[in-house]
Amino acid sequence: MKRTFIAVLLLSVLFSCKQERTYTTEQEDLFTEASKNAPLVNEGFNRCVKFVEAWLELADSATGLIPRNINDAKNKDIWNAKDCAADNYPFMVLTSALLRQDLFEGKMKDMLETEIRLTSRIGSMPDTYSFSKKGFAVTDTILADIIFGSAEYIKDGLVPLTEWLGPSPWSERMISILDDIWKYAPVETPYGKICSDDPEVNGDMLQSLSRIYWTTGDKKYLEWAERLGDYYLLGDHHPTRNFKVLRLRDHGCEIVSGLCELYATVSFTDPLKKEAYRAPVYEMLDRILEVGRNKDGLFYNSVNPVKGIPVDSAIADNFGYTLNGFYTVFLLDKIEKYREPVLIALGTLNDKYRNYAWEGTSQDGYADAIEGTLNLYAREPVPSAKEWINSEIKVMWNKQQPSGIIEGWHGDGNFARTTIMYCFWKTGGVYLTPWREDLQVGGVFRDSTLYLSIASPSDWSGKLMFDRKRHKEYMHLPLDWPRINQFPEYFTVEIGKSYTIISGTDNKEIVVSGEKLKEGLDVKVKGGQELKLIVN
Repeated sequence: MKRTFIAVLLLSVLFSCKQERTYTTEQEDLFTEASKNAPLVNEGFNRCVKFVEAWLELADSATGLIPRNINDAKNKDIWNAKDCAADNYPFMVLTSALLRQDLFEGKMKDMLETEIRLTSRIGSMPDTYSFSKKGFAVTDTILADIIFGSAEYIKDGLVPLTEWLGPSPWSERMISILDDIWKYAPVETPYGKICSDDPEVNGDMLQSLSRIYWTTGDKKYLEWAERLGDYYLLGDHHPTRNFKVLRLRDHGCEIVSGLCELYATVSFTDPLKKEAYRAPVYEMLDRILEVGRNKDGLFYNSVNPVKGIPVDSAIADNFGYTLNGFYTVFLLDKIEKYREPVLIALGTLNDKYRNYAWEGTSQDGYADAIEGTLNLYAREPVPSAKEWINSEIKVMWNKQQPSGIIEGWHGDGNFARTTIMYCFWKTGGVYLTPWREDLQVGGVFRDSTLYLSIASPSDWSGKLMFDRKRHKEYMHLPLDWPRINQFPEYFTVEIGKSYTIISGTDNKEIVVSGEKLKEGLDVKVKGGQELKLIVN
């Protein structure tokens, strides 16, 4: 007990002292980079807070739910699962969890409770709600539409929240919706009932089930995923052998990475199933490489894989989502030809795709392209890709209006999602709480060591919050394969390990347990002074 008290006291003294320590030239260079990252993080986090505050101003006065978009009367009147719930609301939740705990514990949880109460239509599955009607927007109960919205809500919204928050009311909502999707699965196949014959829905499900199986340990989720795997890989619905049109952008590309995520799961759970899937998975990936890319190694929006020609030759902003599948198979089977497409794509962006018209210059196209690149760059740090990310995030940020609204539709949430990913890259995975708009925190994660620069024009005290190995602790994944809407892990702390923190004069350093760091580190910042920390 005395030792713990002394350690806390030392932390308080150590992290509020004036910085006078002498660093090596290499360390000074890393701190310089960290300090340059800090204003970017400040801008990014503040933009996310403004986004949340602006959308809350638009919430329905009676329910507190946000509209689908604000650009026409019809969409101002509805909350729906596939858009509001899937793409916008979750990243209001995440922003609040990081930067506005008052909103997280208040309006964000209230919105979830309201959404459950008002929109659940078939079991837990949600349907579109009309503010003016004070009830469902349509009279008929259309199962296919409800399953589609439910699948989108899980994959795009609730799974990313669960990967970050761990067990929470949102993970409970995720499981309840998922169970009812499969309870009411309407499509008969030789492999058992599946929830849809739509590749987008089934791709959503493959990604979600492969992760939720590991999260829960419940084998029914693996069994459902394998039904879908058998349907596409062992039957007559193979994506490149049987599809007349294979979309390689969103609203279709989900099936490719979804099948690869299932292949990853059975690689650890079912060797016989892996062997059954191996050849058809390779066949799918090989054909996409053969007919699905332009000369720069980026994917067309859609192709006819049988004829081997593009259907829509525009370039998919979601190239990273499809490459996630290729890289996953590389990680599993060590086949270089599935790693090479990642290196090629990352290597071409800075030369040829600066300020590119993704989705007609929509911020959502930038968000998806940057997210995919950040996720793959965390595994393959191609130097020119770093330049491209730093350039394109500014293009995306410039699309935010002074009000905090970006474009006024549900895709605004993707702006916050990608901005948060970018900010964590620039801090090495840490953040400060409580957040204040004048705070500056930047980091560089290098060789298992985190170099941090923290500053503010006025005094501040709070906690420095560290990341953890979320893929292990929360998801229980056997491999941190790249996946859509995940937040890459940089410097992470673990229970059972000790960490050295260096700061201040006379080479002072302390050793702190992982348990302590997970609770956050007490920090005091003196106004106008830079606090430098080394954590390893």
